[in-house]
Amino acid sequence: MNVRVAVIGGGRMGAGIAQVFLAEGAWVTVQEADEDAARAAAGRIAKGLRTAEARRPGLRADEALRRLSAGPVPETAELVIEAVPEDPRLKAEVLAEAEARIGPHAVLATNTSSLSISELSAALSGPHRLIGLHFFNPVPVQRLVEIVVTPHTPPEVLDRARKYVEMLGKTGVVVNDSPGFATSRLGVLLGLEAIRMVEEGVAAAEDIDTAMTLGYNHPMGPLRLGDLVGLDVRLAVAEYLHARLGPRFEPPALLRDMVARGELGRKSGKGFYVWES
Repeated sequence: MNVRVAVIGGGRMGAGIAQVFLAEGAWVTVQEADEDAARAAAGRIAKGLRTAEARRPGLRADEALRRLSAGPVPETAELVIEAVPEDPRLKAEVLAEAEARIGPHAVLATNTSSLSISELSAALSGPHRLIGLHFFNPVPVQRLVEIVVTPHTPPEVLDRARKYVEMLGKTGVVVNDSPGFATSRLGVLLGLEAIRMVEEGVAAAEDIDTAMTLGYNHPMGPLRLGDLVGLDVRLAVAEYLHARLGPRFEPPALLRDMVARGELGRKSGKGFYVWES
């Protein structure tokens, strides 16, 4: 894959996106807020590549890391993927900054899991060029990418987005722009109901998750998945969907209470499970 990719935001999702592109031969620039964040992102990417190297014959982590750089989105970027936190203002700001730096034929994408692509694109000079590329956590393992289009997405932008997804060996599903798209809408609804079941004393978190993994063949239960995603993120998405789609997405009081206590899941060491650092 001889393509130049820029990833804005080097957190867990951004680092995973950078890793999978590097593993397929792309040149990747990661833009972070400051040098400390950039070093942390590089460390995450390096750790992920070395873990993948042990499992994937032919992958050379050191060679891939030579194609990694830190800094602002380069003018030569052919694909830019924004992966900053789910804050509409922040996303719109970094997308507009990226658009001002890149050429007219570069693909501009957001990794948002629920925010409106059309609303984010309103900050751009060319709103038609923004597309959703929703990767899943952990990016190197998950095979799905949700490709989110608006009524104004040009066919050539969708075609290029599909090709990038295929180059990564992943499967893309095309979804029209709507609150929560397809996957977040379904996944959050299941997760919220699981939290209500804990809240109401129906069953313990572990038993609810086991029921879904063994009874429905889910690779992971909804409560453990919420811990991995971050319960603060789960709450923010639920509040957004509640405002857009109505009461069925109202966050349970238990979720609000856990986030208020700082019980955010793996990132804080405690959520519905206790996590080792």
